Amino acid sequence: MACVALAPPVARGEEQLAQAASAQGTTGLPEAFEIGLSTEEIVIAPDFSGARLVIFGVLDNADGRILRQGGYDIVVALEGPPVPIVVREKERTLGLWINKGSERFDTVPASYSLAATRRLTDIASPQTLSQLSVGIEHLQMAKLQAGRSALANRDKYAEAVRRIRGTRGLFRESFGTVEFVSATLFRAELALPADLPVGRHVARAFLFREGVFLRERTDTLWVVKSGFESTISNFAHQHGAFYGIFAVFLGIATGWLGRLMFKRD
Repeated sequence: MACVALAPPVARGEEQLAQAASAQGTTGLPEAFEIGLSTEEIVIAPDFSGARLVIFGVLDNADGRILRQGGYDIVVALEGPPVPIVVREKERTLGLWINKGSERFDTVPASYSLAATRRLTDIASPQTLSQLSVGIEHLQMAKLQAGRSALANRDKYAEAVRRIRGTRGLFRESFGTVEFVSATLFRAELALPADLPVGRHVARAFLFREGVFLRERTDTLWVVKSGFESTISNFAHQHGAFYGIFAVFLGIATGWLGRLMFKRD
């Protein structure tokens, strides 16, 4: 898949972050970090085939000994707009496919891309990753409502969601792709799919020290459509009834014209 590279403002942004880190120094204060995105908006045009997003940041007040030993880990993830989905399991009975069961997930990210300094299992415990909702396997896709019990095989449906989204390229992970370009300056590159959903995406960055979670930082990325496709999409959302009626008449007219054009004498 060809990707459109989004050039990050490395020269200015990383230089400012590096200067901030030098000003802070290592004064014994708790570690902190800040992040920035190479762009605040991705515009989807008709020829959009994917993009690359660069997330860069700076680590403040780092312990020199731990830094030299590689004891700090960074995980960054871009989560798409949360959407509710229903997963249904089908089985073949007497030659017919019927629904065997279903489960609803209330908050599934429409897309999820992650990059980390190492494999997540080498960074933190599964319990910590689940609490933070970090990684595809530990992604918290729903919060149970009061009085609602979880199905015994709920994990099976959750795994189906991960598998389907992963096959479509909407859920993806890469390890060893967060790099420290200097003692305290780091950058990560995320490959975004061609069918990137529109809306508000949240970039989440996590700082770990020797397996212990320290800090989280977030930033916002907007994905919008452009051109004629954007006009149609906005009209459909703002005037749903008129759009539906127009679509029906357009379908009828298209069928009628096609019948006239290919009518045999």
